[in-house]
Amino acid sequence: MGNWQMNKASIIVDASKYIKELKQKVEGMNSELGNVESSTSQMDEQPMVSVKTLEKGFLINVLLEKNSPGMLVSILEAFEDLGLDVLDARVSCEDTFQLEAVGGDSHKDDSINAQVVKQAVLQAIKNTDSSK
Repeated sequence: MGNWQMNKASIIVDASKYIKELKQKVEGMNSELGNVESSTSQMDEQPMVSVKTLEKGFLINVLLEKNSPGMLVSILEAFEDLGLDVLDARVSCEDTFQLEAVGGDSHKDDSINAQVVKQAVLQAIKNTDSSK
């Protein structure tokens, strides 16, 4: 009878050691997940900018998780620098910053393409963020 109790005690000790190891593994996984989540939340803050080429100009969409003072002005100045006239625009600047604009190329400059417009908008956003 005494032998059986010894085995029972060693089984409990082994089980508790195993549970501790599992807890450590879970904690390790959670901290790794935390690292992944923090890096993806930083990704969420990246601006979403899309530019489509239209027959006479571009359709520009901008979405940011947070609005910054001067963001709209900075983007409009970027359009002006490129020689784009804003023909139509919808803007929302409450919690997030959203802009949908149609820009017409007033200079008829072939060097301006969707990628150039996108880079100019991204640079304008970067400049506004770094001026805080």
